[in-house]
Amino acid sequence: MIYFLVLLPATALTIAGYFTLFLSTRFEGGMRAFGKYLGFWAITLAALLVLGAIFAAARGGHHCTMWMHGMHRQMNDVPRDPGPPSSPSEPPAAPPVAPHG
Repeated sequence: MIYFLVLLPATALTIAGYFTLFLSTRFEGGMRAFGKYLGFWAITLAALLVLGAIFAAARGGHHCTMWMHGMHRQMNDVPRDPGPPSSPSEPPAAPPVAPHG
């Protein structure tokens, strides 16, 4: 449902694109070309937003990238080994000292 929120900026971009295209017809020369490109760019961005939301919804909320799947599976499927138990009452052993000769 949250992906429907993409319709707000997509609608705003589409309206801005059409408005820019409409205004560009009133100009001449370079401003007309700039307005046409700007309008088409806004409409293209709106379409990309909608396509991105559709793609994100189709993935089902899975947020891992392709190269992270192996690490994700490894971290979640295999339990971590906590290592040997250590007792806090024993002080760590001192390293052996070599005799001076």
